[in-house]
Amino acid sequence: MENKRIFVEKKTEYNAESRLLEKDIKGYLGIDNLESVRVVNVYEILHCVQNGIGSVQNDIGREDLISILADEGLDNIYYEDIPIDKEDRYFQVELLPGQYNQREDSANKAIKIVFETEDIKVKHSKLLIFSGIEAKDLDLIKKYYINPVEMRLYNGQWTIDNGQLVGGLASREENLKVENIKGFTRMTESEINKIKEKQGIGLDIEDLLFCQRYFREEEKRDPSITELKLIDTYWSDHCRHTTFMTELENIEFEEGLYKSLIEKAFKEYLNSREFVYGNSDRAISLMDLATINMKEIKKKGLLEDLEESEEINACSIEIDVDIDGKIEKWLLMFKNETHNHPTEIEPNGGAATCLGGCIRDPLSGRAYVYQAMRITGASNPAEDFENTLAGKLPQRTISQRAMEGYSSYGNQIGVSSGYIREIYHPDYVAKRMEVGALVAAAPKENVIREIPQSGDLILLIGGRTGKDGLGGAVGSSKGHTEESLETGGAEVQKGDAPLERKIMRLFRNENVSKMIKRCNDFGAGGVSVAIGELADGLYIDLDKVTLKYPGLDGTEIALSESQERMAVVIDKEDLDKFMAYAYGEDLECTVVAEVNDTNRLVMNWQGENIVDISRTFLDTNGTRKKSKAVINEPIEENYFYKTPSYIKDENIKEDWIENMIGLNTSSQKGLIEKFDHSVGSGTVLMPLGGKYQLTPAEGMAAKIPVLNGETNTCSLMSYGLDPFISKWSPFHGGMYAVIESIAKITAMGGDYRKVRLTFQEYFERLGDNPKKWGKPFAALLGAYTINKNLDLPVIGGKDSMSGTFEDIDVPPTLISFAVTTDNVQNIISPEFKGIDNEVALISLDIDNQGMVDFKELDKNYTRIKELIDEGKIISANSIKNGGISRAISEMSFGNKIGFRFNESVDNLFIPLYGSIIVELKGNVGELLEGINYEILGRTIEEGYIEIGEEKIDLDELIVEWEKPLAKVFPINKDKEIVSIEDKYNKGEIQGLTDLKISKPKVLIPIFTGTHGEYDMESSFEKAGAVVESFVFKTLSLKDIDCSYKEMARKIKECQILAIPNGAVLGDEPDGGGKLIANILRNSYVEEAIMDLLARDGLILGIGNGFQGLLKSGLLQCGDINITYNTLGHHISTMVKVELISNLSPWFNNMKVGDTQILPLSTKEGRIVGDRKAIEDLIKNGQVATKFVGENPTGSTLAIESLTSSDGRILGRILSSDRVDKNLYKNVKASEEALFKAGVNYFK
Repeated sequence: MENKRIFVEKKTEYNAESRLLEKDIKGYLGIDNLESVRVVNVYEILHCVQNGIGSVQNDIGREDLISILADEGLDNIYYEDIPIDKEDRYFQVELLPGQYNQREDSANKAIKIVFETEDIKVKHSKLLIFSGIEAKDLDLIKKYYINPVEMRLYNGQWTIDNGQLVGGLASREENLKVENIKGFTRMTESEINKIKEKQGIGLDIEDLLFCQRYFREEEKRDPSITELKLIDTYWSDHCRHTTFMTELENIEFEEGLYKSLIEKAFKEYLNSREFVYGNSDRAISLMDLATINMKEIKKKGLLEDLEESEEINACSIEIDVDIDGKIEKWLLMFKNETHNHPTEIEPNGGAATCLGGCIRDPLSGRAYVYQAMRITGASNPAEDFENTLAGKLPQRTISQRAMEGYSSYGNQIGVSSGYIREIYHPDYVAKRMEVGALVAAAPKENVIREIPQSGDLILLIGGRTGKDGLGGAVGSSKGHTEESLETGGAEVQKGDAPLERKIMRLFRNENVSKMIKRCNDFGAGGVSVAIGELADGLYIDLDKVTLKYPGLDGTEIALSESQERMAVVIDKEDLDKFMAYAYGEDLECTVVAEVNDTNRLVMNWQGENIVDISRTFLDTNGTRKKSKAVINEPIEENYFYKTPSYIKDENIKEDWIENMIGLNTSSQKGLIEKFDHSVGSGTVLMPLGGKYQLTPAEGMAAKIPVLNGETNTCSLMSYGLDPFISKWSPFHGGMYAVIESIAKITAMGGDYRKVRLTFQEYFERLGDNPKKWGKPFAALLGAYTINKNLDLPVIGGKDSMSGTFEDIDVPPTLISFAVTTDNVQNIISPEFKGIDNEVALISLDIDNQGMVDFKELDKNYTRIKELIDEGKIISANSIKNGGISRAISEMSFGNKIGFRFNESVDNLFIPLYGSIIVELKGNVGELLEGINYEILGRTIEEGYIEIGEEKIDLDELIVEWEKPLAKVFPINKDKEIVSIEDKYNKGEIQGLTDLKISKPKVLIPIFTGTHGEYDMESSFEKAGAVVESFVFKTLSLKDIDCSYKEMARKIKECQILAIPNGAVLGDEPDGGGKLIANILRNSYVEEAIMDLLARDGLILGIGNGFQGLLKSGLLQCGDINITYNTLGHHISTMVKVELISNLSPWFNNMKVGDTQILPLSTKEGRIVGDRKAIEDLIKNGQVATKFVGENPTGSTLAIESLTSSDGRILGRILSSDRVDKNLYKNVKASEEALFKAGVNYFK
């Protein structure tokens, strides 16, 4: 056997990755002598025979693999060697052993599916070649490019072991053994400390001595290393909130102006404790302070919508959902999650699994996740490379790669990103903040919560177990130094979004959901926690846990945090049914444990019990910690009275522009548009609104994800945080986090009185320093003050208490996430809607102690809600950092409606948190009677903001506003539109069928990574078709063969084949559509498609489906291809297209020249090819639509869709299946027409 090598390099004009890297090296590293960059994917093909690849019975030539590994129209392909100029410099990298490589994994899966063999294995690495640089330049590039936590220089040590690809992980099966810690029960404290250091255990010495006593006195034996590490994980701050549960014995307050305010809040807290607990001596702790108001409100009977259960997956409330005019009871779940430490050291994987882990929490609660919010914190990402702290990645690198990780995961799994914001503060250089928050929902009747009984089975569903994420729970709970970051790679999990998508589909099935008694996702602690928490008595067979590769010992299997796994408890009588449903979604499912009544956690591996621990002991969570807290007095003047230092008060225009170009006030359009906002067909507000999509929304809003029927019920979520307030005063930071979050909900059209809150706390490592403990206590006390006075319950939260790097600490951070529901009709957005409308500031006064009047707040927000429901307030924007100036500017940008201020306006640049600016229709005096308001001015038709004698041009202001972050997050500026004069208008539709069917049948195949099936199915059903979905199964070679045949059979029974959008196999290797194309070329499938076309059937492909149609040859368009957008990144926005051909029946209800505004969401939406060939297609009518106004993907001649020569096969980039009633209210999408046309073709 020998290995073969294939090099795949994008052709120069399509190599977006090379172009972006060259730009970074020149612009960021300052290596101006660089002439060119080449990025080459290298594939080592293992298991080669003399004449080919694979077994003799299934001999496959290396050229056969090209259809999977490359695209000959877009790539240069080399075998065995690649030409490199002798003056060039280069290096080759690979991911660390055990790290998940999606490109490699997808290549291997595709080979298995296409060639129906498991003999061939592929190893992937990357070769980077540079022209024009010197040796010292190469060293600098290596330092910049290679993150040692994620990758290394290539060493080529790869083999096949028992059918698995193994590199640097040589099988140790014969030598694997779990050792006992000999003599542990007799060790001195000093000896135990040595064990702690040697094994990397996070427990403090008190907890370790507590463990020693337990094993000596109760178990009467030494523990295994597995047991000690399991306890370490169970009792970690990440899993058991150790810091938050620490008893605070003494609370002190520094003298000063604010002492009386903070002390009063503390006394109110003590009164709440007395009301809730009576005379109980329950300990004061951060956790108690965070939850006391919820307990008080509940005891008052004001929290009847809270769903309570022993099973806690996420915050969960009962809501009423109107479906086709009838009310149904649903559960709305929401969750926030941090991945600060993993994202700091490995930004792409850390941010990706931030979202993946956040999704799995409500998903484990059997709720369907449909919209996510991302709030991040960084230091200045525009900082020069040479200023990077030793031991740290550059802030720019972290921000960019984290953006790619989070967006890639969301874009692949099919969860829309409703709101994106990055917050900048110099102290986040200590450790990045990476927060995901999301909403999920399910019919209440589908969620069964029962206590597991002896004999119940526990199943592991989804991914296999590897070494990724080992020690993640403990690692995320530690403070960090330069040295610790160099050894943290194993702590970072890697995500496989297409696999998690399958679990989402499985759990959305009510028949499956109702069989689940209890469920836990595999996050921190892996098997030990995910399964270990499901019942008090458990026997876990670790040998049944499926592995990614050989060589894992029992401890690693027990603690690995490999992603995309779920543990469910079911009745043993339901086993066969459950397994069948899992198989139907192409998911592995294995019985790994059984519930018993022993009250012990037992894990068996290779015939030995390597864990056998009392549940009573585990549930102690270790020794009770105690500390003290001192709340410092803010030393500077009142933050809310202080004009920003950059305001000079000399020239209003200069001050205005300066105010809009700060890192926290400048445009984040280039960041926001890299996340999919429209998947799921539920987005009510796009993140950027107005005709020009420039006005940031206040939060996110989406329809409840009803599978069957129409609903007007939507969820709202917003956030509140200003780290500059928190740095000045953590108490006020907590207060105004809550106020900001509910002000935003109010400005969106929600009712703040119905809000439910969840908090995210992120603070420095506290140690035993009372002043450090005072910061989170003060922040929670400030938040409590607002919640107490407004009866707003905090029903969930997440704490991360390790924001320290050497002597640098993150700013005190408490994020308030506010969630509620409302009617879609009531939702509004901030961009100005009309001309000559009066605009008022509804003020929330702030006194000299930074306190607000709660009665005034209630009166203001209640009246705003009433006026929005009545249609009198048509836009609203809460004031934030940047003040009135920022709010008015952003409201003007979206539709480029100008604004004229009245003569005298004060406090333009002060952060008047809690105050809201509104645009009104009607008599302002009558509408706002009785509340505190000021008329600021009127909207005007002219494109400027007029204040006094100064006119600030909107276009000029937008240019400046977009500059600060443009190099970090580039904004698409491809405005080149070439006019297409030759429009195809024959006056009749070609290929009309004689076959008349009232309800044509549509087949939608679902592959690994498809995420547009629900959107497409709904669109076709609403158009009058009958839809059948088909999951293409891949677990075994037999499944694959049967899937080809079954898919072919179903195609022969349908009238329309529709291939939805998605990220099949993560759009890997290096570009999407190749697997779909290969499946369509399978002999069984190809024959069925020819039969469909002979019957005058139709074929549609959107996004990923379009790529498959084009690359398969079904869309015969010569050498035309689809590749990465010119920007090199995903882009999600709303775009205008024009119909330029009426050839296709897919457009039989439109006229040539008609335009539509539709959702665009793609990384690969650039249609390319020879210009002459495209012009010929235009003359033939095969170019159906083109972009208007801008060319967001960079397509040649701005073309957006193509058809077959008879028009019956259509492929398009835009997601017209994501259009529905009351969506995208701040952009105004067009009505759906495509699916109606396709269905009407048969009528």
